[in-house]
Amino acid sequence: MICLGFEGTAHTFGVGVVDSEGKVLANESEVYVPEEGGIHPREAAQTHNKNARKILDAALEEAEIDSEGIDLISFSQGPGLGSCLRTVATAARALSVSLEVPILGVNHCVAHVEIGRLTEGAQDPVTLYVSGGNTQVIAYDGGRYRIFGETLDIALGNCLDTFARRVGLSHPGGPKIEELARKSDNLIELPYSVKGMDLSFSGLLTESIRRYRNERLDLEDLAHSLQETAFAALVEVTERAVAHTEKDEVMLVGGVAANQRLREMIRLMAEEHEAKLFVPPMEFCADNGAMIGWTGILAHKSGVKQKIEDTNIQQRWRTDEVDIAWRD
Repeated sequence: MICLGFEGTAHTFGVGVVDSEGKVLANESEVYVPEEGGIHPREAAQTHNKNARKILDAALEEAEIDSEGIDLISFSQGPGLGSCLRTVATAARALSVSLEVPILGVNHCVAHVEIGRLTEGAQDPVTLYVSGGNTQVIAYDGGRYRIFGETLDIALGNCLDTFARRVGLSHPGGPKIEELARKSDNLIELPYSVKGMDLSFSGLLTESIRRYRNERLDLEDLAHSLQETAFAALVEVTERAVAHTEKDEVMLVGGVAANQRLREMIRLMAEEHEAKLFVPPMEFCADNGAMIGWTGILAHKSGVKQKIEDTNIQQRWRTDEVDIAWRD
């Protein structure tokens, strides 16, 4: 079986081609970059619409198949930005009807976990998923991926990008914050907010911006302190989940997984708990179509089916609302 997976929850439009053995035959994408500010949902959706055919053709060419070789269509049904989700869902539905093949909507967050398990060989990890739109600590239990901790306000990637914009750095801000942070070891005290198993980054963001504007603190020191404070909170919550579940694997996924300092801190925590750390290649950490295609295959093989009328987008589709029929 060959599945064509469409990703389009935010700034990335991706098309992946995956077979039922877990081989990624193609993984093409295009990233919308705003001229200024953060993501503008309508502009992002328009860009996805403009690039859809080009990315689809590139994926089919890379996989060395034509549209007649597709057995299943899957797409990111949520969570995400409404206009982007609708654009991708429309493309997936049109192709499903045209090719007369089944269609499945996939949860974007679950797909991040499943592509990590596929590419890294992880069996049952505690997963820290950190991106521009999501921050969650996830582990499988009782037929679903449970959320053992999550942000109560903004995602970590959003926090880093917003701080970068407010201090005059261009989008995306995360890599630029990381570069500045490497040049400092001066830790400035900033708000640290862990509430039980959940996190909050809005106070950290507001105070970091205030101190830069009002106190003219060194930007390298602030970048270092912002990272260290946020990452320490993430590691604390992830460590609690590892201790609670007694799992011996930890996985880091999402766009922010590119940050080397975060990787180092998670690695040290995992080593202390004698757990193995998995970090997929960045091609699969970032939003991509292959993860949607592979999760679609897992769901389809386990008997999950959808009609076209059941493929409405779910902007706030939670990770723990998905029945994981393909795992024991």
